[in-house]
Amino acid sequence: MSLTKEKLLHMYRLMLDIRNFDNKVNQMVKKGQVPGMTHFSVGEEAANVGAISAIGKGDLITSNHRGHGQSIAMEIDLNGMMAEIMGKANGTCKGKGGSMHIADLENGNLGANGIVGGGMGMAIGAALTQKMKKTGNIVLCCFGDGACNEGTFHECVNLASVWKLPVIFYTINNSYGISTPIKSVINVEYNYLRAGAYGIPGYLIEDGNNVLDVYRMLEEVVKYVRDGNGPVLVESLTYRWYGHSTSDPGKYRTKQEVDEWKKKDPILKFKVYLIENKIATDTELDELDAKSKERVEESVKFAQSSPDPNLESAFEDIFAD
Repeated sequence: MSLTKEKLLHMYRLMLDIRNFDNKVNQMVKKGQVPGMTHFSVGEEAANVGAISAIGKGDLITSNHRGHGQSIAMEIDLNGMMAEIMGKANGTCKGKGGSMHIADLENGNLGANGIVGGGMGMAIGAALTQKMKKTGNIVLCCFGDGACNEGTFHECVNLASVWKLPVIFYTINNSYGISTPIKSVINVEYNYLRAGAYGIPGYLIEDGNNVLDVYRMLEEVVKYVRDGNGPVLVESLTYRWYGHSTSDPGKYRTKQEVDEWKKKDPILKFKVYLIENKIATDTELDELDAKSKERVEESVKFAQSSPDPNLESAFEDIFAD
């Protein structure tokens, strides 16, 4: 792995944007400024940025309902994303999707999904398109550990295996499907072990809070899939700091458990690496954080000054031409 200082600092900036964006949205939800349900990626920054930084221009992703981190890692416009979350007409989906349906087709993000496992069918459809058109592009299908027990997971992994589709099934395991511990609903130690049942490789990233560990694994896997070898299942172990959603106080977890995971803060871990390896100074990294917070505040101002959708727009974008 050879990463330039520019690339490393870019990854760090994306992680900061995810953290600062979601913390700001959390504050706004509590003030009643954001409609609908919201799920946060705080704590999962490395799992998102490390993976998406390893794919290339022209590659695609499908996201899930905890998709803020994936959308920002795909470099979505923060102004448009904040406007979307606030239901504004100039949001990325014209204010019709909200937090759980962020999409950015121009940049390869086929969309987040409010249905558990809902992006998997989209991913293999997109992967089939890439194969038939011989684009050389691949699809990164992102989903949580809870989606691994959905029927669509098994159907899509099986079909992708049979057809040797260029797709990476990427499960971000934060230990809980809402309030259900993953260990209580599977009889294998990890979900990636299920890959063997479909004749495809499976890999585990034990420290999904280490952005470079995630990047190294995905860099290897991306090459394997792009070379026409078919799909792969990758599992990254991480943790969400907040509850499942804004309506979840997370009482099924102990404070001690949450605090222990916060000590493994992926942003702090990466910051220490950058400083100890003399890639950046503490001052440089603090400046990046300050600029990130400025971008987030600007996105709020943009969204607040944006128009609401008009009634007629409810009847637009319903059918494809």
